[in-house]
Amino acid sequence: MKESVSRAFSFLSANKSAFGVPREVDTSDFHVEVIDLLGNKVAAEIGVAFFIAAYSALRKAPAQPALLVLGDLSIQGNIKPVRSLTEPLQVAMDNGGKRALIPIENKRQFLDVNPDVLEQVDPVFFGDMRQAAFKALGLT
Repeated sequence: MKESVSRAFSFLSANKSAFGVPREVDTSDFHVEVIDLLGNKVAAEIGVAFFIAAYSALRKAPAQPALLVLGDLSIQGNIKPVRSLTEPLQVAMDNGGKRALIPIENKRQFLDVNPDVLEQVDPVFFGDMRQAAFKALGLT
């Protein structure tokens, strides 16, 4: 998880001007604490979610309500798809999620997802970080 957050923060720092937040990034302190409540040390791919959370805070614009954010970033800032859609979408539905921001590379996996889940959680696809951030904050 630490590496995922680090990659997302590096991407934000490197692209702060492109996202319109250069002054905010330079004058803000970022403190991140992540606690593994289950203690299972399973890798967490949270790069896109962390980026959106940081961008939301810098822009002072809230993310869309009941939104699940999936995906991770590579070192170069490319979107990495999730291994499976079934479990995260089921958990989202069980906990009141209404929309899911999903990497476009995962689109083929919808055949594996329970139709009841797809009926409750609307997919929103993205191909790059700009699309992800703008869709999550409702700026598009």
